[in-house]
Amino acid sequence: MTRVAAIDCGTNSIRLLVADATTRDDGSHWLRDVHREMRIVRLGQGVDATGVLAPEALERTRAALADYAAILRRKGAEKVRMVATSATRDAANRDEFFAMTAELLGAPAEVISGDEEARLSFTGAVAGLDPDDGPFLVVDIGGGSTELVLGAFDGTTATVEAARSVDIGCVRITERALRSDPPTPAETAAADALAADTLAPAFAAVPVAKARTWVGVAGTVTTLGALALDLPEYDSDAVHLSRLAPADIATLATTLLSAPHDERAANPVIHPGRVDVIAGGAVILRVLADRLFAETPISDLVVSEHDILDGIALSLL
Repeated sequence: MTRVAAIDCGTNSIRLLVADATTRDDGSHWLRDVHREMRIVRLGQGVDATGVLAPEALERTRAALADYAAILRRKGAEKVRMVATSATRDAANRDEFFAMTAELLGAPAEVISGDEEARLSFTGAVAGLDPDDGPFLVVDIGGGSTELVLGAFDGTTATVEAARSVDIGCVRITERALRSDPPTPAETAAADALAADTLAPAFAAVPVAKARTWVGVAGTVTTLGALALDLPEYDSDAVHLSRLAPADIATLATTLLSAPHDERAANPVIHPGRVDVIAGGAVILRVLADRLFAETPISDLVVSEHDILDGIALSLL
């Protein structure tokens, strides 16, 4: 057994997983959570418009990462891997970010490609699922990008057949199109068009018609899963492997787009750091659902709490 730690720094959040990792006799891997945590730091604040990481965003990230480094020491993590995704790939001053991560962790974060991000998300999402339900389509809606990954899982190894990452996420679509509170019908229409246009290359690259099971990961999908369950507070155990029907996705997107900020903020399952971008994420999910439910035999979306963070941890084995 090895105690591993994974850190995923995206456009909107930075997340930590400390887990005990075991390799079974059949070669499969198993993770037991020791500590899992998420902070909204909005590292990608304004980077789409300015091309640089904002000083205040870097400072928020530094504070969160310093706390994570202390947790790693306290928990006795033997192996650590930190990956950075969309926001840092696009920033002119990303060297400042890497110097900060090297100072706090002893080694800099890795900037991974969109394809590697997709592969890790797929591995984390399918590792606990029934192989007979494949092929699987895993969709990861992040802050700055969205990944579509098609592949299989044989109970031990995840195999990716096709993957594509595109530059649309809940932060990007909100900053570009959804500026009013709540968004106007014209803004909503523009967001729908932006999402459809940006996702088109992903649908062209990934043969989604082969998929038998659609799995959604990351904060937009899990938050919508919690809203559909009408939970009194966020409960990851209840959310994990819950399902969203087409009507659920359409209704949730309409509700979130019509609700003002204060109404969304009053809902206990929406993390404070997601209040202003959750409607944008719902637009992306709705556009994805419209295509997938029309072009595949899939009848619902499986909501997964296991994602790229779990894939990073498994990669340390």
